Amino acid sequence: MYSKLKTFYELSSKFSKCGYHLYLVGGTVRDYLLKIPFRDMDLATEATPSEIEKILPEADFTFGKYGSIKYIDKNKNKFDITTFRKEGKYLDSRHPKYIKFIKDIKVDSKRRDFTINAMYIDDKFNIIDFHQAKNDLENKILRMIGNPIKRLKEDPLRIIRAIRFSIEFDFKIEERLNKAIYKCSKFLEEINTDKIKMEILKLKDYPSDKIREYFTKYNLQRYLDVLN
Repeated sequence: MYSKLKTFYELSSKFSKCGYHLYLVGGTVRDYLLKIPFRDMDLATEATPSEIEKILPEADFTFGKYGSIKYIDKNKNKFDITTFRKEGKYLDSRHPKYIKFIKDIKVDSKRRDFTINAMYIDDKFNIIDFHQAKNDLENKILRMIGNPIKRLKEDPLRIIRAIRFSIEFDFKIEERLNKAIYKCSKFLEEINTDKIKMEILKLKDYPSDKIREYFTKYNLQRYLDVLN
């Protein structure tokens, strides 16, 4: 963990010298605050992919047009760097019609799924929290940013993610989100089954009875065959 944070600090210095900020974000911040070891590192910045290329020309820009950059340091630690963005209306239950690179970190936070995945940490390790996520983390509550029904219709895979996070962290699903999962579970039929399997397989090391309890509660037990 130390080597990853050291690289983050080094990268932040490079970005700062060029007039940009670099932040830890999402699951990385969540796990850091929960004192859980994290694997890859999620970073965010207002710098556009073309601006990042001038700072880190050795990075992988395969998905640069989507604002997603891959970087591997000398210790083989992997970093995902995303440009702040605003997303258009979702048309296919997975992808927005367009993405627009922006400079506003607060606007970027609103496109993220759950409050606990929408915190940022700067190079001085100050926590930036627009959605009272730290309170949700401390109270073990899983809450969606914005209208839960709208956000689940945008991307129904968030239903499986909500269940997974609740099981992994032993968090209570907030009531509005709970009701929205019941109402929107049918939209999972629009999702590629391989995507659903990938999410569910992340639970393979957790108690099977607890997993079945959750999936039965939401009438989603038919998706559990991948664990057999």
